Amino acid sequence: MVDIATRVHNHNWKIDPIVRSLIDTDFYKLLMCQSIFRNRPDTRVTFSLINRTTSIRLADLIDEGELIEQLDHVRSLSLTRGESTWLRGNTFYGKRQMFRPDFMEWFENLRLPPYQLEKRDGQYELTFEGAWHEVMLWEIPALAILMELRSRAVLRSMGKFELRVLYARAMTRVWDKVQRLRTIDGLKLADFGTRRRHSYLWQEWCVQAMMEGLGDAFTGTSNCRIAMKNDIEAIGTNAHELPMVYAALADTDEELAEAPYKVLADWHDEHEGNLRIILPDTFGTEGFLRNAPDWLATWTGIRIDSGDPAAGAETAIRWWKSRGEDPTKKLVIFSDGLDVDKIEALHAQFAGRVKVSFGWGTLLTNDFRGLVAGDGLAPFSLVCKAVSANGRPTVKLSDNPNKAMGPADEVARYKRVFGVGAQTAMDVLV
Repeated sequence: MVDIATRVHNHNWKIDPIVRSLIDTDFYKLLMCQSIFRNRPDTRVTFSLINRTTSIRLADLIDEGELIEQLDHVRSLSLTRGESTWLRGNTFYGKRQMFRPDFMEWFENLRLPPYQLEKRDGQYELTFEGAWHEVMLWEIPALAILMELRSRAVLRSMGKFELRVLYARAMTRVWDKVQRLRTIDGLKLADFGTRRRHSYLWQEWCVQAMMEGLGDAFTGTSNCRIAMKNDIEAIGTNAHELPMVYAALADTDEELAEAPYKVLADWHDEHEGNLRIILPDTFGTEGFLRNAPDWLATWTGIRIDSGDPAAGAETAIRWWKSRGEDPTKKLVIFSDGLDVDKIEALHAQFAGRVKVSFGWGTLLTNDFRGLVAGDGLAPFSLVCKAVSANGRPTVKLSDNPNKAMGPADEVARYKRVFGVGAQTAMDVLV
């Protein structure tokens, strides 16, 4: 077992790259990248870092030179032979050769494109501009680097023994959660914690704890490198990025209204089974389901990622019934702000009514709340989003207006086109 405390203490004296592999990323990014490589190779997109927890002034905590060093290291990475072999030959979601030869040939020769970095009002403004299928692969490593550099900054003043005690307490917290979860009959749960993890080593430790503590109830991890190293399933489907960019490319209100379904039509052509999971909340779940074509009701399930999760699941159940589908045969994946209490409650409410699964993120891989003075390691909400496509701004409405983004006039237009009514604001923890 890796001595995490010693490794963290040693960060003070030697260069220790945070991201050491291009597959230290979420599996869904690679699936989406292949789809974009095939369907939208000429689209130009800009991604931008957005710290939704503005009280945490990252530019005051993190040394700019150290950040540049870590970002530049990522630009030096390329796929290793072993990583390429794993992607080319492994079985994902029951399918061999998930990644096509033309995509793999491109990916094997990829180096991530340049970035732009500025400081403003105590925050870093980090942007990536270029071909969509290239710049999109910056999202996860950029987030992982900022999150871990913040952790290192807070821990830098601690000695080895203090760090040992800190990690012992954090490990105990994770194991206490595992012991509660193992009592849930029929639990299915995966690690979704890459993007806002405390560190790579800590995420891997949490995954290994879940493997031992939950057995078959633990279904895999979103992190490709950890999945490869630990011989477990790589988990993930698609994200808000796809409909946000497709919608930005629409020329008319009619094309805008069809954009979310065009995304899934392209996805339908490429994937089947458990990869056919709908993410309906980009522009509001109610409107998305109300206007959805009938063929989408035949898909395997839905992922709920904003708003009240129980209300979202009830909406999905009513929709499936209205389309003549049996909800007990459908999969609902809960993935927003989960911790043990919420997992227990949602499983109790919906087990037997649908197939229930959970994607557990930040509060698995970054729950150090209350473990250091001033709560300086508490998780916060940092995202890296596509903000424009071919020069046009992107918009996200979400089922939680506190997660919305985009210019005010475009947000108003999208609400009109997608028929979004009153929404209930909810606190965004992560």
